[in-house]
Amino acid sequence: MRLYTIDTGLFKLDGGAMFGTIPKNLWNKVCPADENNLCTLAMRCLLIDEGERRILIDTGIGDKQSEKFFSYYYLHGDDSLRTSLARYGYTTDDITDVILSHLHLDHVGGALENLAEGPVPTFKNATYWSCQEHWNWATDPNPRESPSFLKENILPLAASGKLKFIEKSDSTHFTENISIRFVNGHTDSMMLPFIKYKEHTLVFVADLLPTAAHIPVNYVPAYDVSPLDTMTEKAEFLAEAEENGYILFFEHDEHNECASLKKTDKGIRVDHVFKLEDL
Repeated sequence: MRLYTIDTGLFKLDGGAMFGTIPKNLWNKVCPADENNLCTLAMRCLLIDEGERRILIDTGIGDKQSEKFFSYYYLHGDDSLRTSLARYGYTTDDITDVILSHLHLDHVGGALENLAEGPVPTFKNATYWSCQEHWNWATDPNPRESPSFLKENILPLAASGKLKFIEKSDSTHFTENISIRFVNGHTDSMMLPFIKYKEHTLVFVADLLPTAAHIPVNYVPAYDVSPLDTMTEKAEFLAEAEENGYILFFEHDEHNECASLKKTDKGIRVDHVFKLEDL
């Protein structure tokens, strides 16, 4: 089995929104904002090559929306979904499975592309995986999250016939090397893939921990629908991760791909940061 970091570009979000109730003079030290109070974030996906199956986790923001829409997110950087796949010798046709951690626009936008006939699956040979509870949540969204659940990013997946659901349980095995855990603080039934790799357990932490700067338990984005649940989920996960030596893979950290953890007087914190290729 081989793992590859798939960078799909950078974007910006309001720093206050990214860190919720934490004062700027604290979060700005670990995630510096620009003159407009915007923090730069990655959209980092993960490719798992198991031989017969080539599994992509998340797809970035894509390119279907208008220039005006994308201007709100200040997209920049030289990487894209296709160029990052090509760097390792893959094309979109090689992907057999796409796991969507959740259906917010910066995670699912690249799952579809616009052709003359309308939005079609970017990965024409792939099965797309969500879970029924989160799909129901996203297709009948609450007012708080509705701007992040764009119908053009979601509904054509069902219409394509390529969408399947992972059963929600306490321990769901996707393949022999990949299991799925569900958390609910950021959004209902977000999926966290746990991957057995090189005698390690690597966890794609999605938006439970958008960046390494979010490891302190009370550093919770204002985007989360249930911040108290996020804090509980983070505390339990971090304790388990530190005890078992898990490696965290960050989707949105501009600089840090992976991290190990350690206990400190202030709680669990980053021990070492490194690139996936160095694991």
